[in-house]
Amino acid sequence: MTTRMTVNGTSTCQAAGTEKYERFQTSSGRKRRTFVQYDYRHTDGELFSCVKPTLEECRRLRDEWLNLKNKEGRR
Repeated sequence: MTTRMTVNGTSTCQAAGTEKYERFQTSSGRKRRTFVQYDYRHTDGELFSCVKPTLEECRRLRDEWLNLKNKEGRR
């Protein structure tokens, strides 16, 4: 799979507070499935990355991750 989101295994999502995503397809026999590779660089520099069937699912997981991160920061 060729991707624009990584260079030598490193995410190209470098600016804090930004997201990048791209859709790709996989196939198993005749069945083709579409997925979204999603990267989000937090303002503290930490990278969140996931692969899900839809962009909405990726963003939902990112929001859960951000909520968890905010709760841990308050301790």
